[in-house]
Amino acid sequence: MSLIPPSARIVALAIGLLPALALATPSASPEPDRTLGPEVIAAAQAGNAEAIRDLVGRDAWLEARDDSGATPLLIATHANDIAIATILIEAGADVNAKDALQDSAYLYAGARGLNEILLLTLDHGADLTSTNRFGGTALIPACERGHVETVRILIEAGVDVDHVNRLGWTGLLEAIILSDGGPAHQQIVRLLIDAGADVNLADFEGMTPLQHAEQRGYTVIADMLRAAGAH
Repeated sequence: MSLIPPSARIVALAIGLLPALALATPSASPEPDRTLGPEVIAAAQAGNAEAIRDLVGRDAWLEARDDSGATPLLIATHANDIAIATILIEAGADVNAKDALQDSAYLYAGARGLNEILLLTLDHGADLTSTNRFGGTALIPACERGHVETVRILIEAGVDVDHVNRLGWTGLLEAIILSDGGPAHQQIVRLLIDAGADVNLADFEGMTPLQHAEQRGYTVIADMLRAAGAH
């Protein structure tokens, strides 16, 4: 029968395991090499995916900025370079980093309907509450520009459908005021209504979505709004 108290045996066992635990603990990630930042910028500008992959493997700094404040990821997004954007995002590039115009890879992809890159940003920490230089979410310009699938993606991701930008407009208002009232914008209005958008949320002048639709002769949109309770 052992005369060593159980508590002492536990301590001794723990001490004995310390060296093994130390060996099993992963080492801290190396600091990114900032001197390689300009090379990452140049490779992104040139659309050179292999160079980007090589630089990522050398722990290059991925958050370098060009003269406009754009990161390599935003440069790739501007070009809709899905290959480079994928490499950078999967390597940890910040999808929310903004340039001097207050665009990020997430916001720009949403505004321009670049859905492959948009989905990547959403899978890697996109800030759904972030706003562009007009104070709008990614959803608002997507509504304006008629990007139906992009609007669907952003609604399903959870972007606020009633966010009001600095112009006093929601996505619903922009889908009417800045559109031709055609099929794409009709679909977007339907998506917004189905997502619970406030059909009576007026702009800063007090004009409602229905009033704007009627003023422009957008009969289909006006009928959808009335059916949803607009007045």
